[in-house]
Amino acid sequence: MNIKDFDYLLPEELIAQKPIEPRDSSRLMVLNREKRVIEHKIFRDIINYLGEGDLLIRNVTKVIPARLYGRKITGAKIELLLLEKIDKGIWEALVKPGSKVKKGTKIIFGEDLEAICRGWGEEGSRIIEFNTDNEEDIFKYGKAPFPHYIKNENISFERYQTVYSKEIGSVAAPTAGLHFTKGLLQKLKSKGVVFADVVLHVGLGTFRPVKVENIENHKMHSETYYVPKETVKKIKEFKKNKGRIIAVGTTSVRTLETIARLPEQEHYHGKTDIFIYPPFEFRLTDAIITNFHLPKSTLLMLVSAFAGREFILEAYKIAVQEKYRFFSFGDACFIY
Repeated sequence: MNIKDFDYLLPEELIAQKPIEPRDSSRLMVLNREKRVIEHKIFRDIINYLGEGDLLIRNVTKVIPARLYGRKITGAKIELLLLEKIDKGIWEALVKPGSKVKKGTKIIFGEDLEAICRGWGEEGSRIIEFNTDNEEDIFKYGKAPFPHYIKNENISFERYQTVYSKEIGSVAAPTAGLHFTKGLLQKLKSKGVVFADVVLHVGLGTFRPVKVENIENHKMHSETYYVPKETVKKIKEFKKNKGRIIAVGTTSVRTLETIARLPEQEHYHGKTDIFIYPPFEFRLTDAIITNFHLPKSTLLMLVSAFAGREFILEAYKIAVQEKYRFFSFGDACFIY
């Protein structure tokens, strides 16, 4: 398929610059795949679509303060985005365009933190070695890694975490989960919804732009995932009893569909570069809670594979007309 098949017109003013409060008061577009019906709700109304017999899969990854500001010995400013920990004190990182960081370049962040560029990583990234392997000493100089399209700097780091985040390692939030409050989760539990957790540490792969015309030639950057024994048991149980498995976010979808293609195991831990685009056989995912995604993005391709490209583009056109809020701090979709 051609990259142009996943394009749509989005006015810049619809890109959400700050989160809605409370979290569950964002808007919710409900898409029924079978009937091709679209409804307009508020996110807390998700409780009317979920109940006993539903297993909600949550990505419990926690965002790290991955954006670091430093300087060279010459005084030139350097901005880094940590992508992934490679070894103790050694990270793969992106350098802000325009910053010249070569092998051997020394970067100073503070009195007790500095680093040296040890070489090049994938697609222009750098391998950075810090003078400490204590992550707290590194992270204390870090800032929230908000996406580049977020211009508002007055958002708390806590608001960029899900209320159930616990496993440190992401450089971006699994944003579909940002709509849940602890109160809403408790109401869903009281209604009989069962929760199960996975971990996919969101890295560059989820957001790397597709630069090829034929999307089949796009290569995803691999990301680390983990599915614990308890979650594997619940998935098997719900599949056996024909319950629904509902993924909160595209990261949960990618984790589920990765393990669905592996030999049966008690638990799963590894790296995935799965790229989901039409046509695709979903083996574990029965419904998706997600946000509205960038034009021509791999995330838009994933939901198009799940609900049909034409239906998704029709829904996005309506979302623009109805002035839904887009991207990380925007509104949500429930696709079933």
